[in-house]
Amino acid sequence: MENLEAPIAEALNSRTLKLTLAYDGSSFHGWQVQPGKPTVQAALAEAFGSLTGERSLPQGSGRTDAGVHALAQVATIVTASTIPVANIRIVLNDRLPPSIRVLSVEDAPDGFHARHSARAKSYHYRIWRAEIVPPFLARFVTHHPYPLDESAMQQAAALVVGEHDFTSFAAGDPERSQRLAQTAGEEPGGSNVRTVYESRFERHGDELLYMVRGSGFLHHMVRNLVGTFLLAGKGSLAPTEVASILDARDRRTAGPTAPPEGLYLVSVEY
Repeated sequence: MENLEAPIAEALNSRTLKLTLAYDGSSFHGWQVQPGKPTVQAALAEAFGSLTGERSLPQGSGRTDAGVHALAQVATIVTASTIPVANIRIVLNDRLPPSIRVLSVEDAPDGFHARHSARAKSYHYRIWRAEIVPPFLARFVTHHPYPLDESAMQQAAALVVGEHDFTSFAAGDPERSQRLAQTAGEEPGGSNVRTVYESRFERHGDELLYMVRGSGFLHHMVRNLVGTFLLAGKGSLAPTEVASILDARDRRTAGPTAPPEGLYLVSVEY
């Protein structure tokens, strides 16, 4: 789908809308539009276009992967429509699939952008530790009923706090260089260096919850971190080895990518 934001932005009386969305990512191939596949971005663009008659491509704060969920994804749309924000929210929720809900629609200042204006993001990763997963939770958690040293996982998680080069925890992203060229260096970091402000585990009954907050995240970064922390929990990796994995800047040194269904984009800060 063609991105027509620039022509719309040049139109008289254009405005920028900030949308906050929640979605169950189970039935979507991620956020970003993909030919022939259902995505959150495509569904939102179609619903908005049916309301305003405009072909606008919403810009998200980040590209959640297939199967990943969001509690508060942020998107921006530049529009010439004068429809009140309250009405936009009502109509979008009427036209979107039930697995996507628009929580709020606000008028944003000129120049506000869901991705470029973001200052921090928070993700949660849910690991179900009991022998049986309730059927109503099965697609919203990652099941791991096997023995884990959760104290070792906590130690490992603490070692990624701070500013680091997270190359070892980044998946290959062939589109990234193209995006960087298009945004003229505005994509946060321009490298694999990110700052993690919080990284820890909490136990809530049968659920082990990983919470991470940072300046930005690389492709698959949170899932690769969790996969590595699980190795520490299994005893396959000493928690202190996380420091050397960071130093190696080599994806092969870190653990496997954890499944997508346990991951949630929780909040975006501006």
